[in-house]
Amino acid sequence: MDADHPAEPDVFSLFAPVAVEETFDGVLTEARQILGQLDDPVDAELWGSDLIGALASSAVGQASLMETLTRSLVPAAEAASTPEALALLRVFAAVGSPDLRAAAGQAADRLRGHDLADPPWAGTVGAPQVRDCWHYADVGGRQESLTMTFAYGDKQHAVSVLIDHGRGGKIRDTWVAKGPGVRADTEREAARDPLVVFEMIDAADARLRLERAIGAGECPEQPDQVDDVVAHRALLRARLDLLAGRC
Repeated sequence: MDADHPAEPDVFSLFAPVAVEETFDGVLTEARQILGQLDDPVDAELWGSDLIGALASSAVGQASLMETLTRSLVPAAEAASTPEALALLRVFAAVGSPDLRAAAGQAADRLRGHDLADPPWAGTVGAPQVRDCWHYADVGGRQESLTMTFAYGDKQHAVSVLIDHGRGGKIRDTWVAKGPGVRADTEREAARDPLVVFEMIDAADARLRLERAIGAGECPEQPDQVDDVVAHRALLRARLDLLAGRC
């Protein structure tokens, strides 16, 4: 999921390539093992985004996957009526498509009405505060790194994308870093290279750049880049929707 959780199971090997509808027991097992141990909302989002990425191999496309999750896994989770099912719904309500978020959120609220206990991160997951945004690029403009920072209370995280303008502005890599020092580290590294330009930007500019990159598509090349792009795809789109609603 991220560098803080190196020993977690590989969800890709657990769920692909089988029909999404047939994965529910495995998904709930994963949810029970992982989600109940988390206290940081972004870790729950990362788990959910990774899960959606793993399930994507069993669907025709991202839209088809989200429709299947809305139509099949959300009702199944509500019917299961267990703490891990409620946690799963909260995650889908944070990083799913708009329709999936709505359906999962409503189902989760109904389960909560049955006296099931929410996970500790449920009250804030999916709605972090927007903080600093920046980008840096080589002077030739071939590649650009775009970073948007967010915070749950005093816990900050940065969502970054590497945009390849030589490939039509597509996303080559995506990653998440936790902690307050990401901006300072980035500025320090950029200052050491005269061929790199660093610039602070506002959230509205970051949203437009991210929207263009997502619309252009994906172009990962190395195996780790492929894994990163797939695992963070849902989170990236959720953060775009968050920025769109606040900018």
